[in-house]
Amino acid sequence: MSVSDSFEPPAEPGARLRHPAEPWRVKSVEPLRLTSPQERRDALEQAGYNVGLLPADLVYIDLYTDSGTSAMSDRQWAAVMLGDESYAGSRSFYRLEAAVRRYYGYEHVIPAHQGRAAENILSRILIRPGHQVPGNMYFTTTRTHQELNGAVFHDIVVDEAHDPAADLPFKGNVDLGKLERLIDKVGAEQIPYVSLAATVNMAGGQPISLANMADVRELTRRHRIPVILDAARAVENAWFIKQREPGRGEETVAEILREMCALTDGATMSAKKDSFANIGGWLAVRDPQLAEKARNLVVVYEGLHTYGGMAGRDLEAVAQGIEESVREDGIRTRIEQVAYLGDRIAAAGVPMVRPVGGHAVFLDARAFLPAVPPEEFPAQTLTCALYLDAGIRSTERGAVSAGRDPDTGENRCPRLELVRLTIPRRVYTQSHMDVVADSVARLHARRGEFASGVSFTHEPATLRFFQSRFRPVASAPLFGPAAR
Repeated sequence: MSVSDSFEPPAEPGARLRHPAEPWRVKSVEPLRLTSPQERRDALEQAGYNVGLLPADLVYIDLYTDSGTSAMSDRQWAAVMLGDESYAGSRSFYRLEAAVRRYYGYEHVIPAHQGRAAENILSRILIRPGHQVPGNMYFTTTRTHQELNGAVFHDIVVDEAHDPAADLPFKGNVDLGKLERLIDKVGAEQIPYVSLAATVNMAGGQPISLANMADVRELTRRHRIPVILDAARAVENAWFIKQREPGRGEETVAEILREMCALTDGATMSAKKDSFANIGGWLAVRDPQLAEKARNLVVVYEGLHTYGGMAGRDLEAVAQGIEESVREDGIRTRIEQVAYLGDRIAAAGVPMVRPVGGHAVFLDARAFLPAVPPEEFPAQTLTCALYLDAGIRSTERGAVSAGRDPDTGENRCPRLELVRLTIPRRVYTQSHMDVVADSVARLHARRGEFASGVSFTHEPATLRFFQSRFRPVASAPLFGPAAR
């Protein structure tokens, strides 16, 4: 029994989940390089203590993201060879369009090179200065596009989503009271759309329930406010609905996915997530007039509306990936691998977000490193420690990712200060998960050695976590004794 399904820790310390055997076999391998502790120290210093700036060749297990890093199937690689590279009217576009219509249910499909490109098109169409956009917790690129176009984001997720220890099945749910109060305060005409994420990345990959989505749809329908879904990990959300929501256990993941999308007016999609592709995305809507505006803008920023910044071979890979994404055995194995890592980490007494989400295990860095002051970025500090210890690259999801308030210039201080261990799909084995779990447990046992963190030496104005550079606050070598 896993923490992701039962909401309870393993019955005994050290208990391990036996996740299902993978429904595939290995056809080719990519060698990984094992580095020495000194090599990692030198590399981290060169990268300005930002693991995102490390050369990939110096990373042993790369858990920075599941975006574009999953393993494509032999069917996807075969589809690549069928790509039609015609500039206009590529048959590969029509295959993608048919796949989105079949599995997501949206009529109008506008391809884009990745999810944030779809967010850019959507924001330019719908948002005007002074608009207010509510959503079930922010995501970095989504909020950035909203703010760049003059909107203010409002977090309307349930309060429990901000509590790492709150062990609830649907921590991605919208607090309907918060949404209704915002509508009453600013007026429905000032809300261009409600932004729904499924799952909620910044809360730890937490799902939203179908019942909650239906309630949001009913409320927004009364006020004539559109609902736009971030569908990047909607298949994973559908799996959690199947497992956790009463009355849904007999439905297929594909059926639940269609039901989710039916409660929305459109979606942005990063096909680099659920669809296994290395690049690609789309914006899909029901309103033909909105679709026409999107096609006009995609020509300006991405490419013709039948390729949207993607090559024909990528359109084919995404279309095939959509079909594979809803297969029950595949999504079960994906979720259980993440749960296995979560179970092992929980068994070591490590503070983390509960329950385990669909795409990653999120460590509670503030509780993990209680002696590191908030202004010295505990989560950023912990990402450095994981790399030094075992060559593991993870992602900061705390104050650095939250950025600065555009009005005051002050650092945002989110309640969640997390490190994300993001599992690419079909890439790593159970043994790799054991290496990660062992490293996390070692560092937790050494947590008393961490008395200080890092500070900025270079800070970009937008999406700073990608390219920021830091230095250790203490004059001694970072994190004391050499990493094991």
